[in-house]
Amino acid sequence: MTHPIRTLDEQDEPALLRDQFRQLLRYRALLAGGVVVGLLGGGFLALSGEDTYTATGEVQVRSATADPFATGASADKGINIGSERQTAVSDTVGTLAARTLASKGDPVDAGELLSGLQVTNPPNTLTLRFSYTAGTPALAKTRAGALANAYLQIRRQRTEGSIDNMAKGYRAQLKPLVEQRDQLEEQTGGTGAEDTDSARANIVVAISELNRKIVELNALDTTPGYLNKKPVEPTVPTGAGLPLLLGLGGVVGLALGLLLSWVRLVFDPAVRSTRELVRSLGAPLLGTLPRERGAAREILAIGRGGSRLAEEYRAVAFRLAYDPAFADSRRLLVTAPRGDNAAAAAAASNLAAAFAEMGREVLLVEADLRTPSLAAELGRAAREARPRWATTEDEDGSWPSGSRSTVDVPGSGAFTLIAGRPVDNVPRALTSAPVGRIVAEGDRPGTVVIVLAPPVLSYADAVALVDRVEGVVIVCDLREVHRSDLERIREVIGASGGSVLGALLQPGRSRLALKERRARKKSGARRRGGPGPGAPASTEDSDAASPSDGTEGPETTGDPTETLGLRFPFGSPAGRR
Repeated sequence: MTHPIRTLDEQDEPALLRDQFRQLLRYRALLAGGVVVGLLGGGFLALSGEDTYTATGEVQVRSATADPFATGASADKGINIGSERQTAVSDTVGTLAARTLASKGDPVDAGELLSGLQVTNPPNTLTLRFSYTAGTPALAKTRAGALANAYLQIRRQRTEGSIDNMAKGYRAQLKPLVEQRDQLEEQTGGTGAEDTDSARANIVVAISELNRKIVELNALDTTPGYLNKKPVEPTVPTGAGLPLLLGLGGVVGLALGLLLSWVRLVFDPAVRSTRELVRSLGAPLLGTLPRERGAAREILAIGRGGSRLAEEYRAVAFRLAYDPAFADSRRLLVTAPRGDNAAAAAAASNLAAAFAEMGREVLLVEADLRTPSLAAELGRAAREARPRWATTEDEDGSWPSGSRSTVDVPGSGAFTLIAGRPVDNVPRALTSAPVGRIVAEGDRPGTVVIVLAPPVLSYADAVALVDRVEGVVIVCDLREVHRSDLERIREVIGASGGSVLGALLQPGRSRLALKERRARKKSGARRRGGPGPGAPASTEDSDAASPSDGTEGPETTGDPTETLGLRFPFGSPAGRR
């Protein structure tokens, strides 16, 4: 029991992610270009920038206290470290440090001095870190120390100023109390002595309290903080350095390359993955042909020992043999979307060899009558033979009579080749009665007919044969075929009464290989002495292209692309079941 070929599951998320990653890797030039730009940018920043040095000093901030060793004394009493950080970078500290540096022979403006300063606070500490960046190590050390000392000096001045202001206020409150006490002492000994003594005692207590507060203020330790780490001259320049900048440049360049690849992928009309190919074509992927370097000039892979390409062709042939859509008709049309038809010719030849290896009687018809080259590609493997379908009246030298040969595949068997020849009217030749009898060979048990047609979107020849050869296999390169081309192929073949059995992915050809193939085709055409592509054939071939059953063919204008008008909408005159 056979099952229909099913398409890939579109909900497989890991597979979708792999496809997307592969799609981005298709644009290796953009990825490499982004990395190169990033490395060049990182190297330029590392080599063009001037060396700078940073000196660092650390100051521990403390508040004024009467007894720092008392139980429960807190070092952060009344300290807001955020406000202290703002004070450290203020113009007051910068002006005082600038005056100190000017006295030591380093005249610098306060704004310029503060531009190289950075004050930070390590978490959960009362420490301010003064980092100063300058052009030389000595200058960085001197200015960092001057700014740290200026901050401590400003903080001491503010603390002592606050103490003096509070003591002055207490003294202002003390003066009227002393005067009242003196007045009460003069009144002692008169009437109301008890009331006077009581008032004087209260005033004495108030005076004693104010004096106590003044004494405590004068006894406060006003040390603003400690310079725990003095700035020292740095030994190495600051900054990322050449290795780090190159690494960062490479990472940024890779991100830029991925972005450019994604943009290119969005606007790329080519098919981006096998899933998209299956979805656009509406048919499964039959196989992906591997690349073989050793025997690139030989069209037949089957017959070579240890060939991975031959095994892939065999797998595709077995898959088609058990496909119900192909098993019913045993006719196969092999074509390409557009451009070079070399991959389709190789696929048709190897599939014919694979079916012959399975014991089938295979008939390979080259329906590419514009640039025929299959016989030259097969070379010595093809031997001339008389076709069983040829009749006496057909043997007038026109195609397809006289074009039959047997192709021997070493160790696999043989198949029959109907080689193509340039004719004057390609559409009439393809729709002639002899071609119908050739295609009808597929009705015999154990026979397989494979037709090689020109690119389906370049010429209408393949469309003219779809009503006789229903099953179509598209041979394409995933990097070159467009989604719109696949959708158009599906619509055209479906409207013509055929069905796409699947797609066969070919390995990408290099430009050198394409040039060599074109040169071989031109040299083969010159050796055969036949007309080149597009050249008119002889009058004899033109006359032989008309139907041989006595019926009058449709009138033509001589346009070689006038194929659809020659098709029979209700079936072909011969070869149709």
